[in-house]
Amino acid sequence: MKKALKIGSFILAGIAVLCLILVAILYCISGGFMKQTYMEPWSKNYAEKYSDPRIRLAASGLLAASNHNMQPWKISLDESDPMVFYLYADSSRTTKEVDPYARQMMISQGTFLEYVAVTGEEEGYHANIALFPDGTYDESHLTESMDSKPVAKITLTKTQPESSTLYDTLFLPDTNREAYQPEKLADSQVSALKSLSSRSNVSIKLYQDQENLSDIGNFALQSATIEAGVTRVMDESNAIFRANEYQKNEYRYGYSVEGQGTSGFMKNILQGLVTIFPSMNTGKSASQNFINSTKTSVEHTPAYAMIITTGNSRLEQVETGMIYSKLVLTGHTLGLAIQPLSQVLEEYPEMESPYTEFKESYAPDGGTVQMLFRVGVATKSVPLSMRRDVQSLIKSD
Repeated sequence: MKKALKIGSFILAGIAVLCLILVAILYCISGGFMKQTYMEPWSKNYAEKYSDPRIRLAASGLLAASNHNMQPWKISLDESDPMVFYLYADSSRTTKEVDPYARQMMISQGTFLEYVAVTGEEEGYHANIALFPDGTYDESHLTESMDSKPVAKITLTKTQPESSTLYDTLFLPDTNREAYQPEKLADSQVSALKSLSSRSNVSIKLYQDQENLSDIGNFALQSATIEAGVTRVMDESNAIFRANEYQKNEYRYGYSVEGQGTSGFMKNILQGLVTIFPSMNTGKSASQNFINSTKTSVEHTPAYAMIITTGNSRLEQVETGMIYSKLVLTGHTLGLAIQPLSQVLEEYPEMESPYTEFKESYAPDGGTVQMLFRVGVATKSVPLSMRRDVQSLIKSD
């Protein structure tokens, strides 16, 4: 009996050692020992090494939300005026399958600009933002226009620093894909969010009645199912998935397991597994994970919100992004989380039917639903996502 117990103990100890070895291997493959340089821009001290206020403000801008976390921004520093810089859309960072008309990309320009403006107030600079100072794009030569025409001219004027409640929220995650608590938003929260647009051509609508929750949720799930079945679209997303710390430090944009809510030690284990078995995050597995994630989101959403414009001009798209950033930052101060559900608003052929039906339902007067997102109190916090180095944004002429 004693001999059998000893053998059993020896086997269990061997299994335990083997498990520890496997965990250590996965941790190393994940790059868990590496310094996370892609996280450095999230530090409030990150921009202090730059004496140029334009670079410091741009460092905050790159923390903003962007389509597919592509961070599609370039800045040009005016050589003749140290208080002027320009924002350009980075044409090399388009996502042509899901965003063939670059509408989401232009919204991303606005999210950047609002973060710049908020940081300017904190640092004592008023940021005067002039959109499309050299005129709007030639749509027949869109890529060339993006490269040659700035989205905005930002002129800084020195003022007294003003402490802003929004500034601290710049350094929080802009997107939370987790389940939200079932309670509806308070009237004060609804009023605060809906008041963030003062433009006559841009409105914020919020829905938390059961009928609209059901209808919008069905649109979200239907469109996610369609997208999951379009190989070229899923391939575009999979191409910017960063499986481990090596890739995240190299690219510093796109998707990673953090976007699925995984953090801590388990993040490295999952990254190690995905690195060894890439099929875990490609093909049918990726499609099903995407559908399941959307289903969970829809089932745990107390409110949806939309940003709707009267038209669909490039100017309105950028303005939408600025308002969206205001919503994200203000939402943080109200204890609310936000997640875009953009699939039904995407404009590739397979999405035409739900896109048209959704537009007819929620913008029947010829307007454009620029953003659709869920709003609520999150049940858990989420990790921050990758960000590029601010110097990589500087445009070389």
